[in-house]
Amino acid sequence: MTIIKWHRRPSMSEVMDNMLDRNFNTGFEKNCGCVPATNILEKEEGFEIQLAVPGMKKEDFKLEMEEDVLSVIYEKKEEEKKAGEEYLQREFDMDEFTRSFSIPKTADVESIKARYDAGILYISVPKQDKARLSKEIKVS
Repeated sequence: MTIIKWHRRPSMSEVMDNMLDRNFNTGFEKNCGCVPATNILEKEEGFEIQLAVPGMKKEDFKLEMEEDVLSVIYEKKEEEKKAGEEYLQREFDMDEFTRSFSIPKTADVESIKARYDAGILYISVPKQDKARLSKEIKVS
């Protein structure tokens, strides 16, 4: 069996969009596949960061907290090639990335938790109790 790559002819609007993107954008405006798409939710009890990273394992991620910045790091591991297999086309391969998030002062950084489920990395950042945010100091 022979596989033939077929490319459709781009429309005029696609040609103009591509031309404008190349000339005016830096490349970071669109999700180019080099960093995962992210949702950030604020809930009453805290914040939730969701990263779309399908096809990975929870062991693939490293989370680091430095000062007020939480970094999610993925370092690509060498993939074992099977004898007689070769990609003809590969579109969903994730490159290494580091994604960093500023964590607000109201967050309880000691209680941050992460879980990986169905291709989404969920990071829960709870808010501190109001009692811990303010403190009365008695003068002696």
